[in-house]
Amino acid sequence: MRALSATVGPLTTAGGNAIALAQTPAGAGSLTLNGALVTGGVAVLDTARRVAVTTAANETGRTFTITGTSSNGKVQSETITGANAGTTYTALDYKTVTSVTISGVASGAITVGTNTVASSRWLRLDEWAHAQVGLQCDVTGSVVYKVQQTLDDPNDLTNPVSPAAVNWVDHPDALLVNATTTKQGNYGYVPLYVKVTLLSGTGSVTLTAVQAGSVAL
Repeated sequence: MRALSATVGPLTTAGGNAIALAQTPAGAGSLTLNGALVTGGVAVLDTARRVAVTTAANETGRTFTITGTSSNGKVQSETITGANAGTTYTALDYKTVTSVTISGVASGAITVGTNTVASSRWLRLDEWAHAQVGLQCDVTGSVVYKVQQTLDDPNDLTNPVSPAAVNWVDHPDALLVNATTTKQGNYGYVPLYVKVTLLSGTGSVTLTAVQAGSVAL
């Protein structure tokens, strides 16, 4: 038996233009990173969290590519589609952002910043061990969170899925989705990865997973 744990939060207040102030690119290329979190052309976030792109007009025909690093310093990048006068955000969490590019002429002003969403690191379970997995989410402060799992594997030798394209599914127990207090739950099967996602709040959540029959690492 082994126990794995990961924590997400607390987050500083979200800043919708903390990475790039309002600008209207005249063509494809890089946005200017000039928000409050930027020093020397690089945005450094308080902790690894989602990056949000907000559009003042209809940018559904444009895509935005965000490049930066994860919480462990690994370079990562993903492309998201613009919103129709709204906000879209990344699937991955970024500790730093080094570049944001747009695929074409912008229809209106664009800002780039952070929102209230962030996930813990991924906990890799043992698919060769017993199926029973116990879960506990310990809450500190005020939060809204959910437990998510996936069978997709970026490290699969024959059918890898890119980290940004991994399909995360909410835990089947409704008590572990949009939860606000400390909760326990379980799996009767073994997902490959599990994480806890902070949806809002000023506190933190620690997810612990205990899997029967798994060798301690």
